[in-house]
Amino acid sequence: MEQILQKIIDDNRQYTEYGNVATYIPELRKASKNDLGICVVDMDNNIYEAGNCGKKFTIQSVSKPITLALALMDNGKDKVFSKVGMEPSGDPFNSIMKLETSKPSIPYNPMINAGAIMITSMIKGKNNADKLNRMMNFFKNLSGNENLSINEEVYMSEKLTGDRNRAMAYFLRSEGVLTENVEDVLDLYFKQCSIEVTVRDLARIGVNLAYQGVDMLTGKRLMDEEVSKIVKTFMVTCGMYDASGEYAISVGIPSKSGVGGGIMGTVPSKMGIGVFGPSLDEKGNSIAGIKVMESISEKLNLSIF
Repeated sequence: MEQILQKIIDDNRQYTEYGNVATYIPELRKASKNDLGICVVDMDNNIYEAGNCGKKFTIQSVSKPITLALALMDNGKDKVFSKVGMEPSGDPFNSIMKLETSKPSIPYNPMINAGAIMITSMIKGKNNADKLNRMMNFFKNLSGNENLSINEEVYMSEKLTGDRNRAMAYFLRSEGVLTENVEDVLDLYFKQCSIEVTVRDLARIGVNLAYQGVDMLTGKRLMDEEVSKIVKTFMVTCGMYDASGEYAISVGIPSKSGVGGGIMGTVPSKMGIGVFGPSLDEKGNSIAGIKVMESISEKLNLSIF
């Protein structure tokens, strides 16, 4: 398997030249454009890696399915989906436009920024410190990594430059959709996006989703089976921003991308996949990472369709 993965990395590294690292968050400019790595964890806990698999990067939007799962378990799906829709938006992940034109003014889905901010606002806790602790513990349990932490430099960079996210949150507040303190919600959201991971962490989360929310190592249920199904459905329909339809056809694996260069894939009842490639296309997805996912899907016949 590792020979297959290494060939996939070698064949697709050339595509890193056709994209660029994210620059709208200043700290992300420091990423190495040509990095490309992959990890696969199967249902027997075999771990296979190739490429720049040891590099740490911030999880960014790959966090969105995970916080969605936590919010669903905290609140139930009826409450969650009274505040956030279930449909693809067809717009960029940071678009504001449809918030104002749609009535009621709720975000289209939990995978775009406005929707993810709403989801973060629904995580329960006595205060922000308690909410962050619960969130981090959930990420640590799903990834099997007790050492997960927040990259403080990226967090501060996002907090200082996150004016578009701030605009979305205050608009949602003005419409009565977001009822929590805006700055507290945004602080938690910026920290959520700044959790530092490796491809192995993403693959481990992916395999636990593939196992319907049960930790395959301990047998402990980490999320309800219905929640894991909802999360994977959003990953198929909205997980790759406004390239989700094309990706579903070419790859066919429930996935979520982030502007840090990560892609998390979950192949039901088979495996979890983590990919890292910080060179992004114009839609904010890892340009070589998508090629890697296309290659592994074709090579191992992993499409769910």
